[in-house]
Amino acid sequence: MTPEQRAAFFTVHRDLPREGPGTPQDVHWALDQLGLTGAPDVLDAACGPGADLETLARALPDARITGMEQVPHFVDAARARIAPFGPRVTAKEADMSALDQTYDLIWCAGALYFLGVTQGLRGWRAALNPGGAVAFSEPVLLETPPSAAVTAFWEDYPQITDFAGITALVRAAGYNVQAHRMIVGAPWEAYYTPMQTRIDMLRKQAPEAVLTAALNENQLEMDRWRAAPDQIAYALLIVTPE
Repeated sequence: MTPEQRAAFFTVHRDLPREGPGTPQDVHWALDQLGLTGAPDVLDAACGPGADLETLARALPDARITGMEQVPHFVDAARARIAPFGPRVTAKEADMSALDQTYDLIWCAGALYFLGVTQGLRGWRAALNPGGAVAFSEPVLLETPPSAAVTAFWEDYPQITDFAGITALVRAAGYNVQAHRMIVGAPWEAYYTPMQTRIDMLRKQAPEAVLTAALNENQLEMDRWRAAPDQIAYALLIVTPE
């Protein structure tokens, strides 16, 4: 991706409430499964503009929560979003592959695949306190072989596998799956509806060619999802070290 293409991508994605499919209910489900209480240390790895960071802060009023993100304007958006929670909730520009403290929970929505499931979990093991857990979401095939529509949607992620395949990657990292749920339908709509509004707005501004290409690429992604919304999913997993 050239610098111009990267800038166009982030123009499309600027000011969106979240950077991937999900809802607050997904966060609450994970916390309920873990029974997390008291004042735990929590990391939101690749927090984007802070949607889940805000949910974590509201759900865990005594927790110390850190959001970690590499894109500067996402960090700014996250900081604005969590400002009401004071110093116990922070966001910083940093690389999630290099954690320098330990946590009771590492939450990572739709971003662990940048590190690789096995590699990322191995790298995070030393960053978990005793009894700690990782909750992450990962693209998953609900049916194998997948339909043509699903194959088209995931064409840029050829390593996608079914839930058994994800479980194998987790076990290869030395973790066990404690619970899981599928993210299908409404959580994707919650992501794509604001994006559609932004794309429609940007098209009215006579965008240059590089931005038009980015708009078209994101529109194609949404159109492919709409062709099979009940077949395209993330798996949300809670995993703990063996």
